[in-house]
Amino acid sequence: MDTAASTGLTFRDATDSDVDALVALIESAYRGDSSRTGWTTEADILEGQRTDPEGVLAVINSPDSRLLTVERDGAVVACCQLEHRGDHAYFGMFAVSPTLQGGGLGKVIIAEAERHAREIWGVAEMCMTVISVRDDLIAWYERRGYRRTGKMTPFPYGDERFGIPQRDDLQFELLVKPLA
Repeated sequence: MDTAASTGLTFRDATDSDVDALVALIESAYRGDSSRTGWTTEADILEGQRTDPEGVLAVINSPDSRLLTVERDGAVVACCQLEHRGDHAYFGMFAVSPTLQGGGLGKVIIAEAERHAREIWGVAEMCMTVISVRDDLIAWYERRGYRRTGKMTPFPYGDERFGIPQRDDLQFELLVKPLA
């Protein structure tokens, strides 16, 4: 059975005309009061923006990336970035509409992203970075087969393009999953 068809989802590459809708989706999933409707909110640890039109456009126009856009009934309901990095793919900018979170949509989307990376790019591993204090989110990824590596990179304090931290212990942890 085709999972996308069974859920009424359409997957496609984002275009320049999607930028405003994608920025609004990503912001709604992570920042501000609207993000509290779902469970992926970062509103308690970061204020300000999560992304901006320039950042989304850069992903869309990068030759090694695609911004997978997910629609249901003609409306953008989710997205994720896939970037081909040699023998692995990077997974990022993952957002599901807060009103649709918790219903299994994220599982379908990450599975499609992994399928693409494995079958189209032939990579053996998917990597991502997650803010290390996001225990519930990391646990969700672990249930999908991702493993914590303990490899940390600093949060870009002082660069408001990534938000305004509300605590001083933020860093990114690398998570990986074999795709073979």
